[in-house]
Order: sequence, then structure tokens, then C-alpha cells
Amino acid sequence: MTALSVNVNKVAVLRNSRGHALPDPVIAARVAVEAGCHGITVHPRPDQRHIRVDDVSRIAAELDALRRADGARGENLEYNIEGNPFAPARGGYPGYLELVRLARPAQATLVPDGDAQLTSDHGFDLSADAARLAPLVGELKALGCRVSLFVDAGTAEVERAAEIGADRIEIYTEPYAQAFANGDHGRALEACVSTAERARACGLGVNAGHDLDQHNLGALKRAIPFLAEVSIGHALFGEAIHEGLAATVRRYLAILAAP
Repeated sequence: MTALSVNVNKVAVLRNSRGHALPDPVIAARVAVEAGCHGITVHPRPDQRHIRVDDVSRIAAELDALRRADGARGENLEYNIEGNPFAPARGGYPGYLELVRLARPAQATLVPDGDAQLTSDHGFDLSADAARLAPLVGELKALGCRVSLFVDAGTAEVERAAEIGADRIEIYTEPYAQAFANGDHGRALEACVSTAERARACGLGVNAGHDLDQHNLGALKRAIPFLAEVSIGHALFGEAIHEGLAATVRRYLAILAAP
């Protein structure tokens, strides 16, 4: 089964645009979980442009409460915190590792996003970054986290992720999504599949995310049937404006459950 982790960043963007408390990403997380998703993703950035430091702990507390209330299914409900592990603490931002220490998510997804990036737009260059990442991967695993590294489809050295102790990779899927929208996604999909198969061959789990939606997700899932998890936020909440959040989450779950 491929797990669906719902990224609630966009709810925080809308809230922050007015400077008030609503809409609350904690409530969005609760609705998504009650609709059947398998986890919640957040990607706090140092400028706190969307998910804020207090959101990270509030969502962790909400997921703990939902786990206690939901018995067997609740035991598998996961929290995934994405972020740049090299971004230093500043202002009210304590640094990525400190956020993870406080929230203790099931999964820590490391992403090489700079402060000026509007959104994540590339994966790690593992030939250059592996040595710096290795001790951070060790620290995160010591905190009990599964560690996933954000990589480009077709990356040359996916095996380095396993060598430095990572548990999974997350394939950056925006190029695939753009090619799909243009009606010519064969090569982009092949790059995703090749990277996934190489990762699996060296013992890594495979996640995927970025610009996945109801149109392109099915083809990716069929091509990579062993896909462990997809993290979806922007498209899901865009669709939810028209269809409702719970209904949209259920649509994604149906796509992932299809043979």
C-alpha cells in the first residue's frame, strides 16, 4: 500500500495572509486524518512564511490525540517534517534539528531548499552533499526518525543515500508533473522509475512528491507499484477548494488503492 501524507503548508499560507488564526492547519490536519489519510507533512522554513514553529508542536499534539482516539489505525498515523538541515537557527526559528527534537516525527525528510526559493525545486547532489549529510542522518535516526532524502529523478548517485544511513529517498516529481501536463511524460516517468528501482536495489524505501495531483498520480503509482509514500499539498488543497477537503483526500486514497 502506498501511504498518503497530506502537506498542510498551504492552509498556513492562507492563514498568514490575513495575520489571524484561521484557517488553522491543525484543523485541516484533523479533517484529512479523519478522511483516511495516513499522515501529515509540514515543511517549516526559517522565515516562517507558512508553517510556524508553534504549528509544528500543535500538529504533533493533535496527531498524538488522534492516535490515542483511533486504536489500531492510529498506531500507524505518521508525522513527516521536511526541511533543510543546514539552515541555521535565526530569530524565532530554532533550526530544523531542534524542531525535530521537539516534535519527534516518524519521518524526517531532508530537502536542500535555500531561503530565497519559493518552493523546493531540486534534490540533493549526493556526490557533493553526502559527507555533510551523514552526521545529520545519524542524529535524526538517534531521535527515532526514519530519514528520507529529497533527490532528483535520474540522480547519478542514489546509492550514496544508503551508504550514509538514510532509510528512504523522496523523488522530486515536478519535472514529471510538468511533462505529464504537456502530454509527453514518458522519459520523465522512466527517470522516476529508474531512480526508484536503483534505490530499492540498495535497500532504500521510495517516496515521491511535488506537483502530484489526481491526474498524474495514477500513472506514477502504476509505474512504481512499490512506492511507499506520496506527500501532496498544493494540488490537493487547490482541488479541495472546489470539492471539499475530506472528499478530495478520499479521491487520492482511491487512486492509490487502484491496481
